[in-house]
Amino acid sequence: MIDIFRSEWTKIRSVRSTVWTLTVTAVLVLGLSALISASAKNMADGPVPGDQAIMLSLTGTMLASLSMATLGVLVISSEYRTGGIRTSLMAVPRRTSLLAGKIVVFVAVSLIVCGVASAGAIGVGVAISQPPSTELGEVARASLGSALYLTACGLFGLGLGTLIRHTPGAIVSAIALIMVLPTMANQFPGEWGRTVAEYFTTNAGLLVVSGQSNASLGPWSGFAVYLAWVAVAVISGAVLMRRRDA
Repeated sequence: MIDIFRSEWTKIRSVRSTVWTLTVTAVLVLGLSALISASAKNMADGPVPGDQAIMLSLTGTMLASLSMATLGVLVISSEYRTGGIRTSLMAVPRRTSLLAGKIVVFVAVSLIVCGVASAGAIGVGVAISQPPSTELGEVARASLGSALYLTACGLFGLGLGTLIRHTPGAIVSAIALIMVLPTMANQFPGEWGRTVAEYFTTNAGLLVVSGQSNASLGPWSGFAVYLAWVAVAVISGAVLMRRRDA
């Protein structure tokens, strides 16, 4: 597996789309943190509370989730588009091992980049909004939650890319499942509609970023529900990857 990890690390760092997508993620997180924090400070009648300043600093997480999902799609779909997947499978005949290598390398890169970007965004936001006080534990929790959430979104994209194998189709599916359909689910009527909405993909996953709970889920249980959605996409993709021709 070490050789697979090295090979996938070489692939992911040598492709321009990786660098650009990670750059876009960092710019979105940091840029929106500065913009929203400055706006909140100017509009506030008094000091911005510390917990509110932290959450405002991570406003860019929603848009950044789309760039990370796009990167996850490209990690696998670009090989199908160029035909490079055939060379990869000749080198690693066990397809599940190849996919596992991609997942491990992607998760490691994503956690590092998104963790640094999230912590930086909070630092920028707090410096601009200047709350009376902030709790270091809450800063660490929010940074970790944001990094985990963005990484999960990237894995969602990777699973959909493996499942669909077509870059535009997988990206559109990721956007729908991460941003469009969760918003639509919030409009469902009645008790059943509320329950469906609370358990639907990013509606559940974003709880780990905010640190808040809804009527059914807490921050970590919500993230666990989101991981279950991600696992369905990844496992389905892995099963089809084994059964289909490259």
